[in-house]
Amino acid sequence: MDYSLAAVKVVCAQLKHARQTLSQNAVTLGGILFQRAWLQGVLISSPDDDGKLLLDDGTGVIQLSLGGEFLLRQWNPGMYVMVVGGYIVRTDVPPMIKVHKIVDLSAFPDREAMWYLEVIEAYKLFYQPLIEDFV
Repeated sequence: MDYSLAAVKVVCAQLKHARQTLSQNAVTLGGILFQRAWLQGVLISSPDDDGKLLLDDGTGVIQLSLGGEFLLRQWNPGMYVMVVGGYIVRTDVPPMIKVHKIVDLSAFPDREAMWYLEVIEAYKLFYQPLIEDFV
């Protein structure tokens, strides 16, 4: 994992346009090269035996893959969480986030509205110029 590549703040609908790069263990979205994605949303399933669960952010659903200490915590449908992790795009499995960090934000009432504002701000300040240069 190349931690010099920032985790992009995105929604699931944006990740559908990401493409695996040929020369690196990274993904590209427009002109943005990344390995990790930062998402927030509602868990819509409990972890299965392999530590997989589903996150719905209002624009789409993505599979999360939990490991290590995250398997020891209780993750229930309806929890609003922040997730940062490696974005995995392969032909043999559905796209997923291999979770590096997950935090329950359910106790914070304005969390969802603030998240959408953060994604919009990151897009306008950082991503839009890169994407416009790429096109």
